[in-house]
Amino acid sequence: MFDHNASKNIMRIYKMKELIFATNNPHKLREIQYLLGDNFKLISLKDLDFLEDIPETGDTLEKNASQKANFIYKLFNRDVFADDTGLEIDALKGKPGVHSARYAGQEKNSAANTKRVIYELKNVRNRKARFRTVISLIINGKEHSFEGIVEGIILKSQHGQKGFGYDPVFQPSGYSQTFAEMELKQKNLISHRAIAFKKLVGFLKKDVY
Repeated sequence: MFDHNASKNIMRIYKMKELIFATNNPHKLREIQYLLGDNFKLISLKDLDFLEDIPETGDTLEKNASQKANFIYKLFNRDVFADDTGLEIDALKGKPGVHSARYAGQEKNSAANTKRVIYELKNVRNRKARFRTVISLIINGKEHSFEGIVEGIILKSQHGQKGFGYDPVFQPSGYSQTFAEMELKQKNLISHRAIAFKKLVGFLKKDVY
C-alpha cells in the first residue's frame, strides 16, 4: 500500500534548501534553525571546515554583515547569510554598538563585556538600550538586507543562566525578565535576532523558494 506520510516526508526532504550561515556560534545556530524549521537546513562554517575568523572591519553593523557574507560567498560560491548584532546604550552614546563582541578585548569574552557595561553604567540613571541585528543575505548572486530591533533597559546586575552575550543584563521593554531568564521559545517571539530572521524567512519563502 502506498504510504502517503512517507511520500510527504520525501517531498519535504527534497524541498529542503541549504543555506550557509556564516557563523560558528552554536547559540546562534540553535536559535536560527528553530526559526527556520524544516524547510531550510543551515550549514555552519564548522560544517565546511572553516574555522578562521572572518574579517569584520566595518564601522557599522550593516557593513560588517555585508563583509562577512561576501567573504564566504566568494570563498564557497554558495548562497549564504551573515548577521551582525550590537547592543546600543543611550548613556554610552550608542556603545558598544558595532564593537559589542570585543568591547572588553579581542578575546570576545562575553562575561568580561557584560562586566564592563555594568561598570560603565554604575550610578547612571538612564538605562535605556536596544539590541539591533542586521542580516546580509546573498542568494542567486544578489544581496539583501534585513533588520531587527528590540528596545529595553540595562539592569544593574546579571539575572538568568539562559541565552548568551549581554542577555543577563538586558530586560526588553514590557517584560520583567531578562533575555537570559526566558525560554528560547519566548525569546524568539520578541528578540531582535528573531525579528530580523523572520523577515529573512519571509523573504525566502515568498520571493525565492
